[in-house]
Amino acid sequence: MLLFLAFVLNTLLVSGAILIHYEVLSLLDRKLPSIAHVPPRFRVLFGVAVIFVTHVIEIWLFALGYFLSLKVEGMGTVVGTTAGHGFFLDCVYLSFITFTTVGYGDFVAQGYVRYLTGVEALTGLILITWSASFLFIEMQKYWTDAKRPRK
Repeated sequence: MLLFLAFVLNTLLVSGAILIHYEVLSLLDRKLPSIAHVPPRFRVLFGVAVIFVTHVIEIWLFALGYFLSLKVEGMGTVVGTTAGHGFFLDCVYLSFITFTTVGYGDFVAQGYVRYLTGVEALTGLILITWSASFLFIEMQKYWTDAKRPRK
């Protein structure tokens, strides 16, 4: 039963993160050309800032997943956390190092929660590379346009 619960939670978190990411990139794709009063190079910087905030939101979403999972009896533990006042921030930290695939090793998930760390690492890798691809395309679009002489 706990394995099924872990599967459902992981599926919801991954789906939510991908949906958030898709919608933000779609919105950026529609809105960046419409801010014509901003120089093209700064549109790319604006895109970077929005994508950075989006990744932070996705990381906090996974952190909430860790926090809620660890409240369920038998789902597992995370070795290295304070489990006291700053426990939720420990979940955020675990999520940051997992999403970015840094994985320092000071926090280690055990039990069914470890499946979430694997899923989050894969999701983070996919979303970060998706962001990089999007920004590369935007840089080609706007930096090339800025170099063309005006007629």
